[in-house]
Amino acid sequence: MVNILEEIKSDDDFIVDLMYCGTKNMLLQDIYGKVGLGNRCFVRPEMKEILEKVRKELRKRQLKLKIKDGYRPPRAHELMLAIIPMVGFFARSPELSQHCHGSAIDVILCDDAGKELRFPCNVDGYEEHFAKEIKRGEWAAFREHLERGKYTWFSEAEKESIDNRNLQRAILEDSGLKALEHEWWHFNMPNKELYDMVEFDPSGKNIFYCKNNP
Repeated sequence: MVNILEEIKSDDDFIVDLMYCGTKNMLLQDIYGKVGLGNRCFVRPEMKEILEKVRKELRKRQLKLKIKDGYRPPRAHELMLAIIPMVGFFARSPELSQHCHGSAIDVILCDDAGKELRFPCNVDGYEEHFAKEIKRGEWAAFREHLERGKYTWFSEAEKESIDNRNLQRAILEDSGLKALEHEWWHFNMPNKELYDMVEFDPSGKNIFYCKNNP
């Protein structure tokens, strides 16, 4: 059987630090712990091949790549939608999220010591005070803040952040991935429509499967 997903582990070039494993995220909850995934990053084999190309570019530039999200179990996505139903923040269903297909990653460049480079905002726009506001049903300030996630966002005072954002895009797109225009941290596989949603069973030996191709 061909593996549907393969694991990416932390090494000299990649740092696996999934934001939904732990509470420093817009949900303020350890969602991946709840569904049994934990801090383990899985992707399609084709994505892993592309990341090997990314690895070469990172080494040339003495950089590392921190992976903040990879495969997302559909059950996890459903829990996330229930906590933050804000339109446009998460995909409207697991079927529409490329994370649930194993064909998307969220990332941020780091220096050779593993320290995150400066970007226009945190991955997912995370700030604890915004997360607390959303928990109270207050969305307006966070929506405005998320404008900083777009590639069209610009500020003369944030030149370093924007240069890092553009460098990350160049490295990942030149290696074969495709950026998402309103989230500088998110990259999809090309031809993403070819990949089915992947189910997750933490209790089974074969934990990843597609309903139409078990």
